[in-house]
Amino acid sequence: MTPTRRALVTTLALTAALTTAPITAAQAADTPQHPWYFDTYRIDEVWEHTTGEGITVAVIDTGVDPTLPELQGQVLDGTDLIPDGAGFDVDADGHGTDMAALIAGTGESQGIQGLAPGVSILPIRVLPSAWTYIGNDRMSQAIQYAVESGAQIINISVGGADVGISQRELNEALAMAARHDVLVFSSAGNDAEQGNSVSAPASLKGVVGVGAVDSSGERSSYSTYGPQVALAAPGDNVPGHCGDISGPACIQEEGGTSSATALASASAALIWAQHPDWTKNQVLRVLLNTAERADDQRRDDYTGYGIVRPDRVVLDGEGDPGDPDSPPVFRDWEAALDPPATPEPTPGTGPSPDAEPAPGPDAEAAVTSDDASPLPWLLGAGAAVLVAGSVGRLLWRRRSGVVRG
Repeated sequence: MTPTRRALVTTLALTAALTTAPITAAQAADTPQHPWYFDTYRIDEVWEHTTGEGITVAVIDTGVDPTLPELQGQVLDGTDLIPDGAGFDVDADGHGTDMAALIAGTGESQGIQGLAPGVSILPIRVLPSAWTYIGNDRMSQAIQYAVESGAQIINISVGGADVGISQRELNEALAMAARHDVLVFSSAGNDAEQGNSVSAPASLKGVVGVGAVDSSGERSSYSTYGPQVALAAPGDNVPGHCGDISGPACIQEEGGTSSATALASASAALIWAQHPDWTKNQVLRVLLNTAERADDQRRDDYTGYGIVRPDRVVLDGEGDPGDPDSPPVFRDWEAALDPPATPEPTPGTGPSPDAEPAPGPDAEAAVTSDDASPLPWLLGAGAAVLVAGSVGRLLWRRRSGVVRG
């Protein structure tokens, strides 16, 4: 992989742009990584109580390179769903490896320090080196594999245009995840300044859509907004590998809703490891009702219910987990599944799914997409697509200004 991305040309019809987030200058990795959000999350104190141990997070992405020092011993045997058969442990692009490191990296040899270094990563390769077109079929298979392999959390830091034909297979896979008590997080996309196109799977029922914020707590200007956004997490000035990920340690600050999604997944893992008897409903509920907001609104289309704050749960004991069988979002969707994922709410008890509840949100947080097309899946934090007729030009700009450590 070269320090800068060359332009790639492919034919993509009816695709939405997921623009890359701004990149700051690369930094020599001469000290262990300590990103700005570690202080916000009081992470050293959090690790005295939980590091995410016992939790498996499936990373559906470009593969994960388990040979990096910070990922050695962190990565399970996964699967490769791409016909080239290169293997789940091959990541020519580096995107999936970055997401895995943000979640579970140990910081070894000045590598990326993840938020939840006790987590086990289950790599599922669905994208090749830099771009591809995959249908709902492959994404559905990936979700199904994650569930059957025992992952409690699925991280999908990729997305594609949410338009057109049936997504039955993908919806069935998400229903399977809901029935097996699996949390699914997906990036909302980086298209706010380029049309704000809604992307799936973040837009689908059963998926927690994640937006990005900067160090001041403001929504990042590129972060796609809409009713699909349930939560936000740090997305600016987040560490990522630069240059050849198999070479000497080189870390640069990147950004995007891809990174934010990884940090949201890691936050859920920290909480779930501390409370292993909780259900996905309880973990998500405390994430939502302890999220940080700058005002008293319940939610908005920009950061959802707010910015994830796992430290408030782990250290301060905040957040009421509530009924283990009552989803804080997607309640009608789960109850309508056949068979239902959770028991149907008893009439007259609890807030309406469409109401603004207190203290924990129980409103629908994602748009419905029952008639969407096979999706052109793109890296949530790494792709810009310029469509001219039926020809799209992919500009890969995530990594530049390399400084070797």
